[in-house]
Amino acid sequence: MDRLHNVESVEFKDDMMIIEIDGKAYKFDLANYSKKLLNASKTERGKYEISPSGYGIHWPMIDEDLSIDGLIGIKHSAPSGKKAS
Repeated sequence: MDRLHNVESVEFKDDMMIIEIDGKAYKFDLANYSKKLLNASKTERGKYEISPSGYGIHWPMIDEDLSIDGLIGIKHSAPSGKKAS
């Protein structure tokens, strides 16, 4: 399986989420991206899973999912022979 992204780290500083993706650090204001993460405890924020494909991040304790493409504002095209949905 090809990985879409390599998520190297996920950290939180106050109401900011800092993620290193494909060798580049990105900062996100949680108020603009996830009310669940904004209101989550340190423990809830710290329990996350990166999808095997590198597509997204899941926080099981608060049932939150964020796609990497959505966070960094890119769109991957569908593989050859398949229509994008």
